[in-house]
Amino acid sequence: MTEFGPIAALAERAGELEALDRALRQTLPSPLREQVRFANLRDGRLIFLATTSAWASRLRLMQTQILSAAHALGVRAVYVSVKVAPLPPAHEEPDRTKPLSAAAAAHLRAAAALTSDPELRELFLDLASVADVSTSRTDETP
Repeated sequence: MTEFGPIAALAERAGELEALDRALRQTLPSPLREQVRFANLRDGRLIFLATTSAWASRLRLMQTQILSAAHALGVRAVYVSVKVAPLPPAHEEPDRTKPLSAAAAAHLRAAAALTSDPELRELFLDLASVADVSTSRTDETP
């Protein structure tokens, strides 16, 4: 378990920063809260990221309130630093569905014809049936 020491410490630090982000941003007014993120605590400095310079300026105006909230949480901070950077995008699940080409469908049909297992044959044919029709070639001309 000692080989995971640095990774465990890093994960613990990330968790602490995330909890501090939630706690500090809750003290901010709603439109500002969505446009900034707490990034780090280093050398008595609370570092925030803001989406634009306008939001950064608004956050700087709230430095006294932010420092008071940090002190209430037991965080020793002396000043607030704000950097302008786009926020990371919200976590979205990537589209894992890709169209099945006509060639892949043909290979699946060929594999189905060669297998003796009826259940596997049916699975191959079902999978081949979802081939993207827009990529398949048609020899018919209108």
